[in-house]
Amino acid sequence: MEGRDPAQDETLTKYTIFEESRIGKRPYQQDRIAHWRTKEALFLVVADGMGGHAHGDVAAQITVDCLGSAFRNEAKPKVADPDNFLFRTVGRAHAMILHQTQRLGLAQDQMNSPRTTVVACLVQEGYAFWSFVGDSRLYLIREGRVVTRTRDHTPVQMLIDAGRIREEAAATHPDRNKLLQCLGGPRAPRVEPTGHARLAQNDIVLLCSDGFWGPLTQRQLLTGVIGKEMQEAFPGLIDLAETRAGPRCDNVSVLALEWHDKAVPPPEEPVTVPMDDLPTDVRDFSATDPDFMHMSDADIERQIAEIKKALKKHEPVKK
Repeated sequence: MEGRDPAQDETLTKYTIFEESRIGKRPYQQDRIAHWRTKEALFLVVADGMGGHAHGDVAAQITVDCLGSAFRNEAKPKVADPDNFLFRTVGRAHAMILHQTQRLGLAQDQMNSPRTTVVACLVQEGYAFWSFVGDSRLYLIREGRVVTRTRDHTPVQMLIDAGRIREEAAATHPDRNKLLQCLGGPRAPRVEPTGHARLAQNDIVLLCSDGFWGPLTQRQLLTGVIGKEMQEAFPGLIDLAETRAGPRCDNVSVLALEWHDKAVPPPEEPVTVPMDDLPTDVRDFSATDPDFMHMSDADIERQIAEIKKALKKHEPVKK
């Protein structure tokens, strides 16, 4: 689905939303996209169910439901601790997938159980906060350049970061579809430290699956959005991604935010750096003992009941 998220009150004039998800050349859609909002916060999620694993769409849907339910419960009207919120909810989505995999009898072949990647972004008080697992990406585009983007959890990304291959070679590398981390796998993911940045007027925050960014060069992406409205730019870029991918085109999903408000005043101490790489302003929870690793079956059942209750009460804005 696609289109503009109309401003219903003055708080919504701060941004415009674009979203679209296409099946590509695959037999069915495994991507899931959604966003939710309050008067003071906006939450965006893209989950890409892994096509090489049975029921990847199940894993992606559980992830979206889990994150959306958590936002509804905690955004009153904004999230108290964005970093901790992202860490906890992404980790719990992994636990939920494992639990539901067992309940639905999908775990007979552990190596092919339902799995998904995810990228999530919380926007409030003029800042974007994000975390991810896998190779679904977030880009922050400002004044015609990529200010930062997430670094994929892939062997290919490791080769690029080590300077062993150029980024342009990633699209044809034999290991391009291999992941080092995902949700729903036999090993718990190391939830990525939360990045954040102060938004400037006309910034674009782009969340997308690899079906979108994979076939495109960064130059093509930037050329496609410069000087254009999102409702014009992104459909054309999705068309280009499908064309370049050809008969093996994956599901293609885009969820983008254009920020219209002026930047909030900077804090006394800078929280961002020139971002040719990931920002250093991250909060790393890797040394802590993640609570989702110790959730009992009763805890998970309670969480599932809360998700179902929230879903009945509130429908997602778009999927």
